[in-house]
Amino acid sequence: MDLRKLKTLIDLVQNSGISELEISEGEEKIRISKQMTATPTTTMVNMPMGQPTMMAAPAVPPAPTVAPEAATPAEPAGHQVKAPMVGTFYRSGSPGAAAFVEVGQAVKKGETLCIIEAMKLMNEIESDADGVVKAILVENGQPVEFDQPMFIIG
Repeated sequence: MDLRKLKTLIDLVQNSGISELEISEGEEKIRISKQMTATPTTTMVNMPMGQPTMMAAPAVPPAPTVAPEAATPAEPAGHQVKAPMVGTFYRSGSPGAAAFVEVGQAVKKGETLCIIEAMKLMNEIESDADGVVKAILVENGQPVEFDQPMFIIG
């Protein structure tokens, strides 16, 4: 496995909400897991020759705790459009381009709302309901998890 690809996978695990990723490619098998403690994690890489190689992954600081009164304000009522995959959320098709949708804009079912980049592939995410965009719950360039609410449509 290419070291650049391995680094990309490690970065994906670190920057997303997932705690473990396992990929098999031919005889190679890679498993990357993230612990929410300050101790370093170890990644086992099985090379085709059958010789396991140990690699130390950077330590991940514990997730910050949020007091209940400091929690985000309640989301507006309406239909939630959720992320169908893990990846990076983008509001427009390219840097500097206008966003696909804005709060207060009417959208139709099938209209593109955003793009989620996963494994260097750009996936257009379409609205699954007609209505008006009441809220955009994710910042541009931020990672999203599977089934994470991204938009409220009312």
